[in-house]
Amino acid sequence: MKKYFTLYRQYFRRCLEDDGCDLAALMEYHLRHIEFFMHERLIHLIVTVLFALLTIACFLVIVCTENITLIPLALLLLALLIPYIAHYYFLENQTQMLYRDYEELSRKMGSFSVDTGDDKP
Repeated sequence: MKKYFTLYRQYFRRCLEDDGCDLAALMEYHLRHIEFFMHERLIHLIVTVLFALLTIACFLVIVCTENITLIPLALLLLALLIPYIAHYYFLENQTQMLYRDYEELSRKMGSFSVDTGDDKP
């Protein structure tokens, strides 16, 4: 997903800088991709929250029952939770970048656009 996100943003930036590009078609294409990435972000949020809840529940069971045989499970859940959080963080930040790209495209098309004061692509 990271590679696809990076390639998509590079492609979008090249299209945006191309004077011969159909901006209306690019806008439609970009909005569709924003929807795809927002869906991906939602699914990963659900999975991340589920893993966090399972990890916390496992630690609570260990503390309440003093059953140390569950410690490997708790450590495994924690080891899986950390990459999920990192990946969700990536998705969240990249989706925010897509919103900025959308605003830039809107300004270029002459549409209404919010000026965030953030000119970073």
